[in-house]
Amino acid sequence: MSPQAPGHRESEEVLRILREIRKSPEMTQRELSSRLGISLGKVNFLVNALIQRGMVKVENFRTSTSKKAYLYYLTPRGIEEKTRTTYQFLKRKLKEYESLEEEIRQLREEVRTSGVTADEQDRIDNRL
Repeated sequence: MSPQAPGHRESEEVLRILREIRKSPEMTQRELSSRLGISLGKVNFLVNALIQRGMVKVENFRTSTSKKAYLYYLTPRGIEEKTRTTYQFLKRKLKEYESLEEEIRQLREEVRTSGVTADEQDRIDNRL
């Protein structure tokens, strides 16, 4: 992940990681990978990039017997990034939703004007 703005997919993955870290700072990268359905290598890459960019702070889990146990914290900068990314994600999803609503409206109009009977239209509507 470069310092520039990541692509939509990577932004979504970063947002998901930030949200999970916020909820469970003690979560391992392996657990993040499993929970989010992102490869362990990609989680490692993204988490390290977030650490380098000052958005996530990592500390050893002192009470753990494993030296590989860490706590991940969102820094103030990470909280700002999470908020900004959440807002951008929401805007993009609302646009997609509105576009789908319009497409559905047009499809329903096509079905209505194509000679499909009212009973057939009801069956279609009931499936939706």
